Amino acid sequence: MGKLGKKARKFAKKNLQSVLRKKRKFKAMLKRKSAPDHRDNVEKYDALSSEEQFKGKLEHTTIDVAASSNSLDNIYIEDDMDLVEDESESEDILSEDPECPYVSDIELDSNDKDNSECAALSESNKNIHMEIVKQKRKLDRLLEKVPKFSKFLESRRAALQKSKNVETDSDEEPDANYSSGVSVNEDMHLQDRRSTNSYTVDVWCWLVVQQPEGPALPNLLNTFQAACHYGFDSDESHLHEISDKKVFSRVLMFILCEADGIFRKWLGISDSCNKDSFLKLMNKSEWKLAMPLIKSYLRSCLLLLNQVTEGQILVFILCRLRSSIVFFAAFPSLTQLLIKISVHLWVTGEESLSLSSFLVVREIASKLPSDWYDTCLMKTYKAFIGHSRFFEPGNPKQVEFLKKSIVELYSLDLPRSYQQVLASLQQLASILRQTMKTKTKEDLNKIHNWQYIHCISLWVNFIDCNLKDQDLQPLLSLSILIIKGIAHLFPGLRYVPLRFRCVQMLNQLSFSSGVFIPVASLFFDCLDNKGSTADGARVKAFDFSTMLKVPKRLLKSRNFQEECILSAVELISAHFSQWRYHISFPELVTIPLMLFKRFHENLSNETLRRPVKHFIDQVEKNKEYIERRRDEISFSPSDNAAIDSFLQLEKNCSNSNCSFSQYYASLQQKSHSRISLIFSGNAHLLSCTSN
Repeated sequence: MGKLGKKARKFAKKNLQSVLRKKRKFKAMLKRKSAPDHRDNVEKYDALSSEEQFKGKLEHTTIDVAASSNSLDNIYIEDDMDLVEDESESEDILSEDPECPYVSDIELDSNDKDNSECAALSESNKNIHMEIVKQKRKLDRLLEKVPKFSKFLESRRAALQKSKNVETDSDEEPDANYSSGVSVNEDMHLQDRRSTNSYTVDVWCWLVVQQPEGPALPNLLNTFQAACHYGFDSDESHLHEISDKKVFSRVLMFILCEADGIFRKWLGISDSCNKDSFLKLMNKSEWKLAMPLIKSYLRSCLLLLNQVTEGQILVFILCRLRSSIVFFAAFPSLTQLLIKISVHLWVTGEESLSLSSFLVVREIASKLPSDWYDTCLMKTYKAFIGHSRFFEPGNPKQVEFLKKSIVELYSLDLPRSYQQVLASLQQLASILRQTMKTKTKEDLNKIHNWQYIHCISLWVNFIDCNLKDQDLQPLLSLSILIIKGIAHLFPGLRYVPLRFRCVQMLNQLSFSSGVFIPVASLFFDCLDNKGSTADGARVKAFDFSTMLKVPKRLLKSRNFQEECILSAVELISAHFSQWRYHISFPELVTIPLMLFKRFHENLSNETLRRPVKHFIDQVEKNKEYIERRRDEISFSPSDNAAIDSFLQLEKNCSNSNCSFSQYYASLQQKSHSRISLIFSGNAHLLSCTSN
C-alpha cells in the first residue's frame, strides 16, 4: 500500500483516535513532576490561559466573591481553555533542496574501499581514454572520405532517440493513477527515511554558517526536529533518522548555540532589537522565507524543554530560548506554551532552574506586546497560589525567592499590575470578613494556613518595594486592616507564631510608609504567660518562622518560653527603633514598659531575665533622652511642622551614636545567630536520624 498524501496525513493527525490519544498524553506530560525536594507534595495545577485584552484605559479586574469564599485559586475571572493552537498542530517537515549535499552511510562506508582502488583504476581509465581518442580520429577521417556516412549516422541517431521516448512513456503510465493524488511538493515525503551521519551534519553546519539562507538550514532543522523527538515519538514521518549519539549531540549543540545568531544574521537584526522593530520586520519578504524555519526551531526547542529532566540541560535550553524571545511575538501559541512550561519550572525547580525560568518569563513580559505582560502576571501568581500550601517551612529561601520574583515582575509596569494586586487583596479581605462572621473551623482554616499568609506577605513586600515611587495608599490601608484582622482573630499562646508574623509585616509596612501602626498590644498575652519559669522541660529547638501554631505539648517547654520572649523583645524593639527620635516616644513606651517590668519581676528563668532587663534599661535610657530634649523646645504641640522637624538632624544622621540604635543592631545580630544555630542543629539531627 502506497504512502498517504499530505492532505490525508494532516486529516489523520487531527481526527484519528490513536492520534488524539497521543495528543492528550502529550498535554498531560506538560504537567511534569516537581523537583525531587518536594515532588511528592506538589499537586498538579491547571495553568490559566489568558490574553485579557486592554482597550483604552485599564479596566478593573473583577472578583468572583462567591468563588473567593471557597478558595484562593479562583482569583481572576477568565475562561479555562486549552492552549491556543497555531495554524497547524502537526509539526510539518520543512521542504529540502535536493541539491543539498548528502552522504549516505553506504557511500561513506565505501569511501575507503574506493580510495584503495583509485590507484588501480586510474591506469585503466587512462588506457580507455587513449583508445577512445584513437577511435574518434578514425571516425573523423572516415567522414571526410565518405560524406554519405554522416547522413546515415544522423538517421540512426534520430530513430534511437524516438525509441527511447516511447519506452519512457510506457514506464511512467502505470504510476499515473497514483501520482494524480500526490503533489509535487510531497516527493520528499515519499522517499524512505535517511540515516544522517556525522560527516553530513558537519557539512551542513559549515554551509549554514557560510550561507544562512542556503539549502542546508532546512535539512539541519529537520534533523534537529528528529533529535528532539528521539525516544519520545515513534512517528516515522521524520525525514532524518539519528544514527548515533555523536550525531544527536552535534545537532542539538549546534542548533541551540547558533540558531539565534543565524536567524538574526539572515534577517539583519541586532541583539537589541525590540518588539516594535520586529513587528515592522514581519512585513518584509525575508521574514516570509525565514518564518517556517524559525517556527520549526522554536517548536522543537519547546518539545525538548518539555521532555528533558536534567536540571543543567533545562537551564541551558532556557538560556538559549531567552535570547530568541523576540521571535515568539509572531507565534502566540508557542508563546503561551513557553509561559506555561517556564512558570511551572520556576515554581517547582531548583535554585538555578527556577532563576532561569523566571528570567524567561520576565523577558516575555518586558519584550513582547503588553497583553503578554498581563498573562505573565496572572500565571505566575496563580502558580504561586497553587503551590504555596506545599512549600516546606524549613526551606524559606525558595519561598522568598518566588516572592521577590513576583514583586519584580509586578513592578515592571505598576499602572497595569495595580488592579491585579488590588483584586487579590480584596479577595483576601473577603475571605477574612466571611471568617469573622461565621468563625467556623472550616473558615478559620482558610486563614490559618501558609497559602493565605504567603499571599498577604507577598503583597506586603510589593507595597514595601514600590510605595516610595507610586501612590499605593489604598493597598497600604487594605493590607494593614487584613493583617490586624488576622492577629485579632487568633488569640492565645498557641497562635503566637502567627501573631508575631503579623507584627513583622506591620513593622515592615510602617518602616516603608512612615505611618504609625500600633503593635504593642499584640505582645501583651506573651507577658501574661504564667508558665515562664525555669521548670519547663527542654525539647528540640524550633523557630517561630517555620510554624503558625504551637503544639500543646510545647507550650510549657523552656524552648517555647525562651523563643516567645526573645522574639517579642526583638519585634517590639524594631517597633521602638523606628520611633526612637519621635517627640511622642515617652508616651509610646509607657504601657509596654510597665508590663515588661512586671513580667521581669515574676520571671524566674535567669536566661530570660538578662535580655529583658537589658531591653528595659535601653528603652528607659532613650525615653529620658527624648524627655530632656523636649524640655528644651518652645513650640506648641499643635505645630505639626515643628513636631516633624524634632531631632531631624539626629534622625537623618547615618552614623548616629544613639544607644538604642546600637542596642537594636546587636539584637538583630544575635537573632540571626540564634536562628542559624537552630537550623543547623535541626539539619544535623535529621542527618543523624537518616544515618
